[in-house]
Amino acid sequence: MAEEKKRTRRANGESAIYLGKDERWHARVPMGYKDDGTPYRRHLTRPTRKELVDEVRRLEKQRDEGSARQPGKPWTVAKWLEHWVQNIAKPVVSENTYDGYEVAVRVHLVPGIGRHRIDRLEPEHLESLYRRMQSAGSKAGTAHQAHRTARTALGEAVRRGHAAKNAAALAKPPRMEEDENEVEPYSVDEVQSLLLEVNKRRNSARWMLALALGLRQGETLGLRWSDVDLDNEYLKLRRNRLRPKYEHGCGEAAPCGRKAGYCPARVQVRRETKNTKSRAGRRAVPLPGPLVVMLRSHREAQARERATAGNLWTESEYVFTKPLGGPLSPNTDYHDWKRLLEDAGVRDGRLHDARHTAGTVLMLLGVPDRVIDQIMGWEPGGAARMRARYLHVTDPMLKEAARKIERAIWGASENLAVDKDQDNEA
Repeated sequence: MAEEKKRTRRANGESAIYLGKDERWHARVPMGYKDDGTPYRRHLTRPTRKELVDEVRRLEKQRDEGSARQPGKPWTVAKWLEHWVQNIAKPVVSENTYDGYEVAVRVHLVPGIGRHRIDRLEPEHLESLYRRMQSAGSKAGTAHQAHRTARTALGEAVRRGHAAKNAAALAKPPRMEEDENEVEPYSVDEVQSLLLEVNKRRNSARWMLALALGLRQGETLGLRWSDVDLDNEYLKLRRNRLRPKYEHGCGEAAPCGRKAGYCPARVQVRRETKNTKSRAGRRAVPLPGPLVVMLRSHREAQARERATAGNLWTESEYVFTKPLGGPLSPNTDYHDWKRLLEDAGVRDGRLHDARHTAGTVLMLLGVPDRVIDQIMGWEPGGAARMRARYLHVTDPMLKEAARKIERAIWGASENLAVDKDQDNEA
């Protein structure tokens, strides 16, 4: 026993294991250094040496992998999420991604699970939150957004040693109902009805770029004339229009009492556009002949608007502008789409459904997958998954498949009809 208690000099970084006066086994495990530079050791105790050695090895493995909890007061979930979204996520993600994270943190995660210690958060805590959200009226998609945000934030906490496990990676998000994300693309007849109405409106080419080529809203509104080559009949997509964000400009001395977006002296705090982040998104797209004609006509109409507005015109170089120049707001563009559907007598749908329509039409026309990927701006690695999501099997396609099966198994339709006539005569 005396030899077991005897301590010997250890190499740097080696854990100390010894039998204490309380007849329990103790260990001091080096874990690194504190913020002030002094060594940080974790103290462990177990009734038997074997139990202690197993725990020491587990802790040393966490230390070496960088997943062990670091010294200092443990984070609460609320404090970590607020720190993560402002100081870690915000500088490196896009504005739209940050907005989604910020809403999920502020509206759902902090009120729902914020009081837990981050190293004691369990998957069941998150699953309970998702159920409460849905009971309060949130859609499954909203709970999924909260789940993805928590998984990303807690993953960073694990990498930095503030928690041993990512509770959100273990939690099960609510089941997404199939009809919640079901999309029915517009038929060719519906597209033609929209085309008739589009030709009566300002910025008509804007809608045909969506319906014929599947351009995203941000890509279309961020398009500049320098990106359009009408002589060679193609355009280059390089940037996305961002949703404006405003702060009050009225001052605390005389507040306007309105929301920031309606403040008479509002100040825009978000840039107008951002460069397309993926290589597939930065692409050249061919223009069908009728769209070239529409864009030429649109450029002439814009020149007339500029001349009529005179000094009131806001120069911006955007292809699609407000009546007095300047970039179109995504919110205004969305409401214009809704009015277009109503005026054309076409069923209601999301603006993004036009993109599904374009992809499906390209498939109907037999355009090769590689060309569809180029036009739609899909990354090679995820193109198959995106095609499965965006390209829809329509009734004409099913009927054509049935005709092909008929010809392959029963022979030509004419032969089948002759056989039927002979059977009737018999």
